[in-house]
Amino acid sequence: MATGGRRVVVIDDDPSIREVAAVALSAVGGHEVHTAGDGTEGLDVARRVRPDVILLDVMMPVHDGPTVLGRLRAVPELREVPVVFLTAKVGSQDISRLDGLGATGVLTKPFDPLKLPSDLADVLGWDA
Repeated sequence: MATGGRRVVVIDDDPSIREVAAVALSAVGGHEVHTAGDGTEGLDVARRVRPDVILLDVMMPVHDGPTVLGRLRAVPELREVPVVFLTAKVGSQDISRLDGLGATGVLTKPFDPLKLPSDLADVLGWDA
């Protein structure tokens, strides 16, 4: 599979979402997955592993997804890493607002774990 073997960082404050996403992306998608429970930890993980993409929850305590995205863009070695927001808000205004923040795309929760790798690949334009 052409999309397999990429490094993905999943940043989400919900441990069950992190676990399901990590299993789906690794077992189904063949990716190397690293997870973080908040934005500060996520930034540290991303600096360490230099991911191919970051899957970032929008609604988190302390630092929300848009704030974390801004912090990621301030780090030279992470500035060009694609960020895909993961959100439970599915209104068209919400999606438009998130798209306008500079993320590569938006995926919604709940997601189908079996389709998550292909949905992520579609957003990023990765060949399946």
